[in-house]
Amino acid sequence: MEEDFDIPGGEEMDLGEDKVGEEREIGSNGLKKKLLKEGQGWETPEVGDEVKVHYTGTLLDGTEFDSSRGRDSPFSFTLGQGQVIKGWDEGIKTMKKGENAIFTIPPELAYGESGSPPTIPPNATLQFDVELLSWTSVKDICKDGGIFKKILTEGEKWENPKDPDEVLVKYEARLEDGKLVGKSDGVEFTVREGHYCPALSKAVKTMKKGEKVVLTVKPQYGFGEKGKPAQGQEGAVPPNASLEITFELVSWKTVSEVTDDKKVIKKILKEGEGYERPNEGASVKVKLTGKLQDGTTFLSKGHDEEEKLFEFKTDEEQVVDGLDRAVLTMKKGEVALLTIAPEYAFGSSESQQELAVVPPNSTVFFEVELVSFEKEKESWDLNTEEKLEAASKKKEEGNVLFKAGKHARASKRYEKAVKYIEYDSSFGEEEKKLAKTLKVACNLNNAACKLKLKDYKEAEKLSTKVLDLESTNVKALYRRAQAYMQLSDLDLAELDIKKALEIDPNNRDLKLEYRTLREKMKENNRKEAKFYGNMINKLTKIGS
Repeated sequence: MEEDFDIPGGEEMDLGEDKVGEEREIGSNGLKKKLLKEGQGWETPEVGDEVKVHYTGTLLDGTEFDSSRGRDSPFSFTLGQGQVIKGWDEGIKTMKKGENAIFTIPPELAYGESGSPPTIPPNATLQFDVELLSWTSVKDICKDGGIFKKILTEGEKWENPKDPDEVLVKYEARLEDGKLVGKSDGVEFTVREGHYCPALSKAVKTMKKGEKVVLTVKPQYGFGEKGKPAQGQEGAVPPNASLEITFELVSWKTVSEVTDDKKVIKKILKEGEGYERPNEGASVKVKLTGKLQDGTTFLSKGHDEEEKLFEFKTDEEQVVDGLDRAVLTMKKGEVALLTIAPEYAFGSSESQQELAVVPPNSTVFFEVELVSFEKEKESWDLNTEEKLEAASKKKEEGNVLFKAGKHARASKRYEKAVKYIEYDSSFGEEEKKLAKTLKVACNLNNAACKLKLKDYKEAEKLSTKVLDLESTNVKALYRRAQAYMQLSDLDLAELDIKKALEIDPNNRDLKLEYRTLREKMKENNRKEAKFYGNMINKLTKIGS
């Protein structure tokens, strides 16, 4: 990650609290600070920042030797770069904007044994009355001195663009002699792909909306050893040239990957309200336009005043899978552009839609506005009777999906059913019995789903949950044994099958599974014997 999260090192961090009128020591070298006036906020300048101060310097006997106030001209310098005495570098980084303090600085942190003739004698302890007027933040973005960012205008909020996002920026690029070599009054690009030179995409990931900065860019983040020839209205950049770029982040569109395989992409065109999003089973109302890659509109819903909004229930296969998943990530009022690959759209078949035919294997685009939604009730919104009823309903939905071969969706239904009745401390005795029966059935069925989905670890866990409730449940022992066999835990599988056969000795499925297990164990033994035999032969040859 390249986000700009600067955390001061442990040795430099100053956690002391300043109180007006009190003096405290900073560090362990004798530097003292007495607060005269509190500053604003909580931020303090960091190493590399350009600070502006007013000060008056005196010897311990009160003799004044220097004052910016007397000249009526504030003094500016870069903090932590050795441009001033060490006591200043260490003391001023503890100050807030507008703060006024007196620093007592020992000779070791001032002018030492030599002093600064004729005004400052050798080994002099000095006092400075300092007011921190302001500072300009300067960040070493890549931590290698390649790009320094100086903030001219603070941005809004706290978010920064990420690699997939599309940003709108303005910039002016100049050589060190001030010659203009690149300019744009508004260009849009994807952060990951970058624009003009590598420095822009590096810097923009540290910026907020509306932020304006000056970037000092070394050649490795500009155009390197080759430079850049003149092109159109852009001037030539000589080899190994440093650049100074005035750079503004006007706005950006957040782009997110809805699915892990990056086949459903969502670009936010208009931010939504609040933080709530629909859950699985929510009723949503949207305005929707669907287009093909050539721009052909194949679907339009909810845009006319007389036409009702398009309404559907999430996780019910009422719309294509990509749209279903994307809506779950949206907020009320959000407008987004979805790019959906065929696997999450209409697949390899031709599909006749409202306004046009979608050809096979088509990537489709939906512009969708989430006008409103009503979430499906969560377990904490229901009373005991409603929880049991909801769990039973989800179990039945899971059974229908399982029979239809939709094992992943069935698994989610069983999981949701168990969540409704997971905590039953407030249930009566009869309700607890019913809840236990539902838990056993749902976890057993879910274990069967996980076996179909080849998620053998989860199948083993779910079967164990059932056995914690009913230690002699034959189906749970059978399914856990199947999971163990796939995980190559053959001894554990044998224990479960033997126990199940003790309970139900005539179970045909168990007998067939035990036969398969024994064959697998024999095969394993043969492989092991062959492996060790080969090893012994090799050792014998080496010995000979």
